[in-house]
Amino acid sequence: MKSTESNPQPSSVLPFQILLGTMVVTTCTLFLGFHFMKKANAEAAAPENSMNHTNRLANEKSPYLLQHAHNPVDWYSWGEEAFEKARSENKMIFLSIGYSTCHWCHVMAHESFENEEIAKVMNEYFVCVKLDREERPDVDKIYMTFVQATTGSGGWPMSVWLTPDLKPVVGGTYFPPESKFGRPGFPDICKQIGDAWKNDRQRLIDSGNDVVEKLREVFASKPSSGQKLDHSVLEKAYARIASQYDEENKGFGAAPKFPRPVTFNFLLRHMYRKGKTSPEGAEALSMTLETLDVMAKGGIRDHLGGGFHRYAVDQHWHVPHFEKMLYDQAQLAISYLEAFQITRKERYADVASSILDYVLSDMTSPDGGFYSAEDADSVIEEGKPDHAEGAFYVWEYDEVNSLLGEEKAAWFNAMYGVVKGGNAPVGSDPHEEFKNKNILIQRMDAAGVADKFKVSTQAVEKAMSDARQRLKTARDKRPRPHLDDKIITAWNGLMISAFAKAGQILPDGEKYRQAAMKATSFIRDHMYDSSNQTLYRIYRGERSGIEGFLDDHAFLINGLLDLYETTFDIRWVEWAAELQERQDTLFWDSDHGGYFATEAGSKNILLRMKDDYDGAEPSANSIAIMNLLRLNHMLGNAQTLKKAQSSLDSFSVNLSNQPSGMPQMLVALDHFLHPTRQIVFAADPASSLLIEMKRRLNEIFIPGKVVLLADGKEGQQFLSTHLAFIQSVSRLDNKATAYICEDYVCQRPVNTLDAFVSRLRP
Repeated sequence: MKSTESNPQPSSVLPFQILLGTMVVTTCTLFLGFHFMKKANAEAAAPENSMNHTNRLANEKSPYLLQHAHNPVDWYSWGEEAFEKARSENKMIFLSIGYSTCHWCHVMAHESFENEEIAKVMNEYFVCVKLDREERPDVDKIYMTFVQATTGSGGWPMSVWLTPDLKPVVGGTYFPPESKFGRPGFPDICKQIGDAWKNDRQRLIDSGNDVVEKLREVFASKPSSGQKLDHSVLEKAYARIASQYDEENKGFGAAPKFPRPVTFNFLLRHMYRKGKTSPEGAEALSMTLETLDVMAKGGIRDHLGGGFHRYAVDQHWHVPHFEKMLYDQAQLAISYLEAFQITRKERYADVASSILDYVLSDMTSPDGGFYSAEDADSVIEEGKPDHAEGAFYVWEYDEVNSLLGEEKAAWFNAMYGVVKGGNAPVGSDPHEEFKNKNILIQRMDAAGVADKFKVSTQAVEKAMSDARQRLKTARDKRPRPHLDDKIITAWNGLMISAFAKAGQILPDGEKYRQAAMKATSFIRDHMYDSSNQTLYRIYRGERSGIEGFLDDHAFLINGLLDLYETTFDIRWVEWAAELQERQDTLFWDSDHGGYFATEAGSKNILLRMKDDYDGAEPSANSIAIMNLLRLNHMLGNAQTLKKAQSSLDSFSVNLSNQPSGMPQMLVALDHFLHPTRQIVFAADPASSLLIEMKRRLNEIFIPGKVVLLADGKEGQQFLSTHLAFIQSVSRLDNKATAYICEDYVCQRPVNTLDAFVSRLRP
């Protein structure tokens, strides 16, 4: 059975759960008697909208909202129209939050929101509001925190009942359409809550008021704890993360297994500081590489089309939740690129390339922006309504044999675990969703298959390459999963970083460098208003009116800095500095440090939150702190360093007490605590020696380095207005020259490749 969760449970909600949970769970229990989040029957289908109804969501741009435009539910989008109706009619609000590629959102929509009788109950009792969590992460975060605190878990679809002034009273995730096993179904819950509002309204209002006060108390901006942030915090975090390592199956924790790249980011930097050959450094590297290897072989990876699925439901990384998210592709590509840098093993470069090529092929708009996600579900058979999770990806034994022929199929089946009756592990498919189906998982390498069948490894490698292409061609004829073609600034920022780094690290990285530049230009041209320095969050056919949140600014700034270090085009640093100034204006907590997720005065938002949990996506504050540190070393602005330190101080309690929940912020702390290596080139950008120096530089894993170019032109002029010493950086003997510095203290410049490389080694 698949969880409705799309992200691991954030450890950072636990203190809030302890503080808030008892009071609100009592309220929930009074009216509901229980909460559960898993479906009793796993027969899931995507919404089949009847055209007999059209509600106001038909005017929206969000693919998720449009999926519900023909529900009999009288849906409103999040906004004043719905809130005014709730106030004027004195009705509660039912808020349903999800996203277009969410499997369990489809299930609840099909079972409840398309049901005429259930819709009547919803319309009678509530003003019903649909919200795309990817469009409005600010709203989602507030109510998700409430649900996690009061139920102990969270996920999507998220169902929350609010007072007319938007205060949460009862919440949960998926609810079944009918009562079973002594548990009420969704319409019964709606009636109970609706009747309680009629008959015991003040109690619900008081409960909502209490909830909001507790929320404000927990998330109120607080001064620094005064706790010292030093190397002991990094050591403590490493010990906790290492203790969670699954020696047998790899990865961290039990099933479901999530690929959490922020953890790899911390482990690899810890390895670098300790030394690759030291016991702790070797252990950190081993945990990372072993997990990356198992994931690359697992069913969580699409072995035919590239890219990774969201997570594995079993401990063996075999049976995935088949959804593909852009933010996963971006972060995992970087993890494999860094593994390649450290080991120089081609298999890591191959995996990174396969991820990036998948994004270019299937998740890139003609104008260069990157789409958000591909669904887990798809039509089982063309022209028929039935959907199933993973239908696009799984294979029957006879189908593989028919496509490949007996001999090559035998090799392929041995390599990828294809068997009669299907290969889902025992216990991972309790409702036989994958009966007679095979999820490709690499059981052998080419050498193993060659040994088994007494043929050459080269013959197997060629045959398997041909077999994968043949199966992919056949699979491409199947109905594809739904593509969410929203372009989200934050996630594009992550993807720009991945393509930019691939342009630096991979030998054939030029196409990836071009992709990063094209996506950045798209955002600049279509999602940014330079006249008032306003960044927008969403583009789908046209720019939406939703202005960018903290993550949009921080992730894009990070991408711009990575792109500058790839291209040495100074306009990306100029734009990053401009965005940073805007980010500081909108989101900075001038009292206690750190950044709020939303700007002051945001309409219809209960409170401003400062997120620090690094989950499926890194927290925006973690990336923002790293940006401040990088900009300090690129542009010499002392204020950015002060803001970075103030931000770290503002999160010091959680960094000290819950470090394993904040691995990306630990990366920023690691960078803050250690000297920064600056590599400044004085050269013409087209210099062959410069190009070779950059190539050799990018072969080496040096976390936290800053790379600048003094080009003798506009770039050097801009940099020197911020960093005075850049003005005096010049070429020796008119050759490309490298200045290697630590915190602005430079060694003697070198202008030969051998001398440069020798200086790079630790």
